[in-house]
Amino acid sequence: RRTGLLHQGVPAAMSDKESKMREAICALGAKLAARGLCPGTSGNISARIDDGWLMTPTNSSLGDLLPGQLSKLDLAGKHVGGDPPTKEALLHRSVYDVRPKDGAIVHLHSTHAVAISCLDPSCHHNKETTLPPITPYFVMRVGKLPLVPYFKPGDPKLADAIRDYAKGHRAVLLANHGPVVAGTSLSAASASIEELEETAKLHLLLQGFKVRLLSDAQVREVEEAFPS
Repeated sequence: RRTGLLHQGVPAAMSDKESKMREAICALGAKLAARGLCPGTSGNISARIDDGWLMTPTNSSLGDLLPGQLSKLDLAGKHVGGDPPTKEALLHRSVYDVRPKDGAIVHLHSTHAVAISCLDPSCHHNKETTLPPITPYFVMRVGKLPLVPYFKPGDPKLADAIRDYAKGHRAVLLANHGPVVAGTSLSAASASIEELEETAKLHLLLQGFKVRLLSDAQVREVEEAFPS
């Protein structure tokens, strides 16, 4: 495995732990692309490592990543290896700052979640969450999904704004942009953002119908049984 990584530009001195994380990020990118959740060069993935972060590069397709291509940032946020990082690097670091127990972040431009992010706020479930508790799995893996005000992609003001929302929520929705989800691991973040996208799809499919949502008591029951 190490020989293959060397051919992809990965330093020989890299730890096995970092090598495996690079491969895991590329595998996740390929999976999300195969499911149609990151069209074109949209979306980005990051993960904590012992001496900083790994992030997907700017203008890269998540379906075509190579381990050696991934951007590496040191603990001060300085780019120290690989291709230039995603323009949302500051956003990722802001979320990590307020969620020290989380080890991975996935940001997508998945169709149905983006559609929800483009709705007039009066169409959202309430001020606390853009999506209602349609299923127990949404409650388990996402919880509430607040809307972060619009800023242009890569704007430092977006990185600042997301802090207050991310403190109490593993998932947020960027207005007219898309979801950002943090998790204890890549697999946890992936499972949550895929559940978010499916719930957004269900919510749109159910428009015009009388919908039975989980009651407050049922939501509390799920939260108590499956604490985040």
